[in-house]
Amino acid sequence: MTDFLPPGPLATANLIRRSLADFARRMRGMREDHGVSASKLSVLGRLARAGRPLTATELAALERLQPQSLTRIIADLDENGFIVRTQNAQDRRQLDIAMSPAGLELIHTDARRQSEWLADAMTKQLTPAERAILVLAAELLDRIVDHEASGAQRHVNASPENALEMGRSETRG
Repeated sequence: MTDFLPPGPLATANLIRRSLADFARRMRGMREDHGVSASKLSVLGRLARAGRPLTATELAALERLQPQSLTRIIADLDENGFIVRTQNAQDRRQLDIAMSPAGLELIHTDARRQSEWLADAMTKQLTPAERAILVLAAELLDRIVDHEASGAQRHVNASPENALEMGRSETRG
């Protein structure tokens, strides 16, 4: 009967970690050959997801980088025209860092091939309910990462019931 019991927290964490590492390796292998490092793409992605300019302090905290490391990354991104820096309106000592159109295009180009592969693989290999479970899993992983980064949980609409409903609605639609 114990064969049907879920694994303990450590075994579950190990399984998820290994799967995510394999998945990340697969995604990295599909990146466009544009010469921009993963750390720079991560900063650009963070700016894109924020949907607003961020200060260097905010970026460093969100990316878990030392300010000195971020300074080099920001300088390179600025030099290549991927970001725009402007003086912060509230604190003139701070600079706001925003995506430039070139930075946004780079992020979209970099993600397009990976997203197309993933969408195709999910459509061919998973049922609508399984795809809904992946949506739930992504939200839960984001919650874990956001909680660790900010010390506060982000509110997401992640529940088994919502995941199952999403699967049902995909089947109908």
